[in-house]
Amino acid sequence: MDKTFDMFWETEVPENELIISRTDLKGIITYVNETFARISGYEPEELIGKPHSIIRHPDMPKSIFKDLWETIKQGKTWRGYIKNLRKDKGYYWVYAEMSGVYKNGELVEFKSMRSPVSKEKKKQMQDLYDRMREKEGGDVRVVMYLPKAVYDRLESLSERLGISGEEVLSRLLSEAKI
Repeated sequence: MDKTFDMFWETEVPENELIISRTDLKGIITYVNETFARISGYEPEELIGKPHSIIRHPDMPKSIFKDLWETIKQGKTWRGYIKNLRKDKGYYWVYAEMSGVYKNGELVEFKSMRSPVSKEKKKQMQDLYDRMREKEGGDVRVVMYLPKAVYDRLESLSERLGISGEEVLSRLLSEAKI
């Protein structure tokens, strides 16, 4: 079973550093700075050639990325708050500014610069994104406490079936005649 509680470990973006990346026009990463690699938990070579969505956190509403792509494809700069997923399933918040890079008047790639976010803004954005995701019919974040024996049985079943704990619960609920 996935170590679900890793999702609660936040990595703070240092105040004096910027996260920088570039992608091709389809969102495939072509460049990352060392800060991006360190904060995301990946090695640079693990990121280059991958879709930027490799760091998309499940808490992010789909509509945010729809707006982002529509904005940058129109030649405008998109600015907003993003919660990203680390390689170890932890997370980090950034304030992002994304725009096009032009050569001889032609759009050739996108660049993104990201900076730290205050604790107050993170809470405000998490609440907003939770409401947005719920309206979109997306996943709902749930934290529950289980007796250790129940958790162990769920983990064992998950490993035996080769599926996530969420999938085990989904299958059990779909078969329940309650």
